[in-house]
Amino acid sequence: QVQLVESGGGLVQAGGSLRLSCAASGRIFSINLMGWYRQAPGKQRELVATITSGGSLNYADSVKGRFTISRDNSKNTVYLQMNSLKPEDTAVYYCNAALFGTLGLRAYWGQGTQVTVSS
Repeated sequence: QVQLVESGGGLVQAGGSLRLSCAASGRIFSINLMGWYRQAPGKQRELVATITSGGSLNYADSVKGRFTISRDNSKNTVYLQMNSLKPEDTAVYYCNAALFGTLGLRAYWGQGTQVTVSS
């Protein structure tokens, strides 16, 4: 059973920083794409950032220059460093991984972690 477990959310003032982590566990052969998505109340889930196994990066325009995604392949872990946070960054942040496990290539989601930015 593959699991993605996120940590690092919380409450922070505008201009502050948070670092999210997401560790994948279980019988995993390889992980292709890892990423972060977020969903604010009343809105659809949206992409924040992704990183491939080779290190190629993709960011939403709204977070470019403020957020940094990285991964540690030896730990099957992806990180999201969030700086200069704004109230509009408030959302539940979800980790996503496209990986090869015993069920073949599948996408998995974490349970989500709340990020709240106060003004």
